[in-house]
Amino acid sequence: MNRSVLYALAAAALFGASTPFAKLLTGDMPPVLLAGLLYLGSGIGLTLVRLIRDGGLKTPGLPGNEWPWLLGAIFFGGVIGPVLLMFGLMSTSGTTASLLLNLEAVLTAIIAWMVFKENADRRIVWGMLAIVAGGVALGWPTDSPVQARFSGPVLVGLACLCWAIDNNLTRKVSASDALFIAGIKGLIAGSVNTARALNMDAELPNIATLSATMAVGLMGYGISLVLFVLALRGLGTARTGAYFSTAPFLGAAVALFVFSETTSLAFWIAAVLMGVGVCLHLSEHHVHEHLHEVVEHEHEHFHDEHHQHAHDLAGGESRNHSHPHTHIPIKHSHPHYPDIHHRHVH
Repeated sequence: MNRSVLYALAAAALFGASTPFAKLLTGDMPPVLLAGLLYLGSGIGLTLVRLIRDGGLKTPGLPGNEWPWLLGAIFFGGVIGPVLLMFGLMSTSGTTASLLLNLEAVLTAIIAWMVFKENADRRIVWGMLAIVAGGVALGWPTDSPVQARFSGPVLVGLACLCWAIDNNLTRKVSASDALFIAGIKGLIAGSVNTARALNMDAELPNIATLSATMAVGLMGYGISLVLFVLALRGLGTARTGAYFSTAPFLGAAVALFVFSETTSLAFWIAAVLMGVGVCLHLSEHHVHEHLHEVVEHEHEHFHDEHHQHAHDLAGGESRNHSHPHTHIPIKHSHPHYPDIHHRHVH
């Protein structure tokens, strides 16, 4: 299995698992404060990891032309999206919201295909539809749902649109340091939403609940986002978004096996549909002759057919290393994904 696929599924598993754990922490905590603390735990935790890894505070090395993409992703996905969702949930039933949240994968793929011209093979389209259908089955109401006002579902749908924009903008910076990208997003989004909640007279929980909330945020929002960025680097936006949309099923599986919740027919229908979707994606074989144009960037790599530059590297050029490098023009044919080296037009 492609390593980037494992990154995407692991990101979905961590994010999905964070939902039942976060549910245990809600209590009387306002939703906006909860969202802020989850992101803040992510940002603080990843920043500490980065400081330990780098041996101190170092510049992120993000190119100047990529900062607008990153700030746009933080604005849409970390600041606006969660707020729209919280207000939407005030007048939308949980089952309706669960169904509407599947719009994120669809909108992510549509933007990737129509705006950023990412290729869309038939298996990828059918696989995405199967995964989304699994999400619909998982969230389908089993009793009489609460009648939602029109504004609620619209706000939830707009939140999904914000996260779809976030996913596509994050792809533009996915070659850069994933720890920095996820950490700065958590710090900014967490600070903004926590400040907003405190301004709305919310009170911070006790130290035990606060620590547990931030720990859940580090795993479910922080490390999950790091893995998501790594998956974007290797798979592109539409495919990563489709794999990530298995998160509700994986979250339900955690609730089933960890918290001993009862299963349902919808759970097993979702399992089959999502399994079919993932298998369709894994069986994709996209190959054609393509041209690599001159490009200069920095990311972790080893010297394969796409990295043929020369330099002094202790220990040989077969191990992973990172530095600014230039790709020479090359024309060849091999199976590939729309990763950071294959963003050509079809």
